[in-house]
Amino acid sequence: MNPTIQQVAEAAGVSRSTVSRAFTRPDMLNPETVALVRDVAARLGYVPSQVARALSTGRFGNIALLVPDVGNPFFPPLIRAVEKQADLSGACVFLGNSDENPERENVLLKRLSGQVDGFILASSRLSDAEIRAHAARRPVVLVNRDIAGLGRVLIDSAQGVGDAIRHLHELGHRRIAYVSGPSASWSNQQRWSAASRGARDLGLDLALIEGEQPSFEGGASAARLAVDTRVTAAIAFDDSMAHGLLAGFSAAGVDVPGTISVIGCDDVLGARTYPPLTTISSGADDAGRLATDMLMGLLGGSQAGETLRLPTTLIVRATTAIARQGS
Repeated sequence: MNPTIQQVAEAAGVSRSTVSRAFTRPDMLNPETVALVRDVAARLGYVPSQVARALSTGRFGNIALLVPDVGNPFFPPLIRAVEKQADLSGACVFLGNSDENPERENVLLKRLSGQVDGFILASSRLSDAEIRAHAARRPVVLVNRDIAGLGRVLIDSAQGVGDAIRHLHELGHRRIAYVSGPSASWSNQQRWSAASRGARDLGLDLALIEGEQPSFEGGASAARLAVDTRVTAAIAFDDSMAHGLLAGFSAAGVDVPGTISVIGCDDVLGARTYPPLTTISSGADDAGRLATDMLMGLLGGSQAGETLRLPTTLIVRATTAIARQGS
């Protein structure tokens, strides 16, 4: 027989309502009481019924996190942070991968809305109107998407990209390429704007190379275009594309950083590439933690519309060097 909520209450020396709150509204109890109840429940093998919880509280105890590409190394730290933070509030996390397809993202939102209390949309590819429509049905928190009136956590790339442009200028680079990510990506738009602004202020030539996909393969393909543009440095939309650039340049016999310098973004591969990648920090795990706290706050009655910005900085490693002579 499965233990009952009454048995847990008696063993912990608390009321049935306290046991219920320890799993459904732990924010209403002190941490010691929550820990006691959950320890006793685990010892007895008690598992709260999600169906009963939903009927009694109107909440499922689940949230959903949607990402555009679960294989992109930026997202695993964010996913882990969301799961860890949600667990502290007694919530389970449903993970959805839209595969860079806004139609699939819409489908996932509709399918999951009947099973979760709210959503975290990371780097959503949907239009503002579509996101607002979903937010009218379930609480939504955004990561790296800026829509007024909705809670959002924004990784501010402007400072890091500006640092990258200045770093390359100090090394003598005058012709630089930006290898872009998806056109629907808010982060890509911010990074291109910051790169354009920095290049203009310093009098640099900046070429735009449109990447096929924000992936290793997309970066490898872009390497051939970068060679043709005769730039001496390239800033990639993310570390995956930068890794592809390194491989593409190597295959073409182009030395990094002797002939061309490479900078990534997100710092999720940096020290594991060869040469170790100069990149812009991102704080993906911090974004996941803060977005989860924000969503749990909304579910607890907080007002929507808060904006949190996380700074970025340039981390110099071994893929940038003085520009070749004649650049």
